[in-house]
Amino acid sequence: MRKIIIQEFMTLDGVMQAPGGPEEDPSSNFKYGGWTAPYFREADEEAGEFMAEWMRSTDILLGRKTFDIFADYWPKHADMWPGINDVTKYVMSTTLDQSDWSNTTFLKDIDELKKLKESDGGDIKVHGSGNLAQVLFEHDMVDELYLMTFPIILGAGKRLFGENSTPAAYTLMKSLVTSNGVIIANYKRAGEIETGTVG
Repeated sequence: MRKIIIQEFMTLDGVMQAPGGPEEDPSSNFKYGGWTAPYFREADEEAGEFMAEWMRSTDILLGRKTFDIFADYWPKHADMWPGINDVTKYVMSTTLDQSDWSNTTFLKDIDELKKLKESDGGDIKVHGSGNLAQVLFEHDMVDELYLMTFPIILGAGKRLFGENSTPAAYTLMKSLVTSNGVIIANYKRAGEIETGTVG
């Protein structure tokens, strides 16, 4: 069985829409596109180990909109992400079934996604793809999380966790707080929710 790892940039209030730039996803009149940019202006050596893992080449799983952004950008900038053109890009889409980007495979529904997860192979990372991420949480298919939480609140925007997410416990594997206040954390799926009475 393959491990699915969700990697996301997120605000304190859970917004993950358009972290990279104003044109990335302006839907619903979102006006804060590029909200991570000020935090990346100065390289933070403390985060080097986490970023190396973040960018480690694995097969990736993307929603349609994120795929369109990636397919336009990364084939021209592969020197910034070694191996990105070589790994398999799985895309969840009901409207698209072919691409010029090498090693792209399209999945039509949740059943095909479940078959992929149950197959043999290495890790699969999800970048962006908010709607897809919510589907994965709903069907309890997320094995690990790599979250970079930025010290801002936006109030509006697409959020990572939806109301239909399956309740699940996670264990913190490693974490780091950078000098500019970004919390980087790796969580691993850890069974069911436990409840009790405090005191």
